[in-house]
Amino acid sequence: MTFLTYVISGISLGSVYAIIALGYTMVYGIAKMLNFAHGDVIMVGAYVCFFATSRFGLNPVIGVLLAMFVCTILGMVIERLAYKPLRQAPSLAVLITAIGISYFLQNAAQLLWTSNPKTYTSVVGNGALQLAGGQLPISYVTIVTIVACVAIMVGLTTFTSKTKMGKAMRACSEDKGAAQLMGINVNTTISVTFAIGSALAAIAGVLLCSAYPILTPTTGSMPGIKAFTAAVFGGIGSVPGAFLGGILLGIIEIFAKAYISTQLSDAIVFAVLIVVLLVKPTGLLGKPVSEKV
Repeated sequence: MTFLTYVISGISLGSVYAIIALGYTMVYGIAKMLNFAHGDVIMVGAYVCFFATSRFGLNPVIGVLLAMFVCTILGMVIERLAYKPLRQAPSLAVLITAIGISYFLQNAAQLLWTSNPKTYTSVVGNGALQLAGGQLPISYVTIVTIVACVAIMVGLTTFTSKTKMGKAMRACSEDKGAAQLMGINVNTTISVTFAIGSALAAIAGVLLCSAYPILTPTTGSMPGIKAFTAAVFGGIGSVPGAFLGGILLGIIEIFAKAYISTQLSDAIVFAVLIVVLLVKPTGLLGKPVSEKV
């Protein structure tokens, strides 16, 4: 039963990484930008939900919705003020800007909420579902996290393939210039992409802190980096790839902690990524893109 417990824990952690990675891969796939401030949007969402539920006594569902609303607005503001002026700039300028926004959000959080760790209260309670006569307990947080990840994955896939805005996103990811000639508002499409990614970041932040109940201004940094790793692992730009990469990364991390070393688990995760990219540079589900000259 211990093995199954590790598998379930890995899928749960991987589901959080997958939700974050979906935000990374959508922004990169459409805007061709690496939004390294995405991890700190996770932290903002977690803080908003924390104060909404713990300090103001709001229902956890309202707290999550409020966190999603705040992060959606934050994501759109970041895109409009920081990334839109750099639409034609070299990728290095965008990368430096993203790092600057990340540090700005972390320091703003320290000023607003102090750097003292906050003890997070799970939004779904602390109970567990007892399976196999109590030998295989599965916490409610784990169940909700996995179900939420699958639902978001299915919802995003349906959204991008069936809706008008989703098809506009796919067109922009293929060729923004041609999409604009066909009457698609590229700026609006990119803003909506940032909004969706930021809303997903809020959900991931709440679920992450519900499972690991310590909240600080740097809470989103390492999960953000690992989620970006998951997106690259699965094939950045691919929604199914982000989902697969996140799940696999979570399982690898949990098993590395359980059977090898807690201290070396992060190094093992990144080592696996390097090996995969050496064998398949585009990631597990990524496709090679030919450059037109």
